[in-house]
Amino acid sequence: MRRTDESGFEEYAAGAGRRLYRTAYLLCGDVHRAEDLAQATLAKLFAHWRRASRVEHLDAYARTVLTRIFLGEQRRRSVARRLGALAARPEEAPRGDADLRLVLLDALAELPPRARAMVVLRYWEDLSVETVADLLGCSTGTVKSQCSRALARLREQLGEASSCTPVRVP
Repeated sequence: MRRTDESGFEEYAAGAGRRLYRTAYLLCGDVHRAEDLAQATLAKLFAHWRRASRVEHLDAYARTVLTRIFLGEQRRRSVARRLGALAARPEEAPRGDADLRLVLLDALAELPPRARAMVVLRYWEDLSVETVADLLGCSTGTVKSQCSRALARLREQLGEASSCTPVRVP
């Protein structure tokens, strides 16, 4: 890899690392695993930087890599793990209702990995239905129906908490 390629990657990684971490945290709900997912994403981007750096929307490409790494890990796990690090929140967590944040993360952890990825990408990352469908390799109808079911399940799990004001998640 040429020196200019390396500096381009370093510049991108410095700017995108936190965004990747936050998305990874919402996908997996575990601080340490989110760090690993973000790091694995950056490692894959580095390995293919010549091709990745020419992509028109590099952040979207990175989110795709991150989501696929997360879903691949979930498929390989024989037993779904519950959210184990509720108490270990990121140090830079925004101020707000911590209890509601924990309840929301716990409810997200109850969703199947693919549905959780759809909800996070659609509503946290604010991606269009079409973009989420492209990222996950499914139809727009699948995204709509899965998101609808996942939101209904979240509302059921959250009960009274769903009527509270929205809270930013770390």
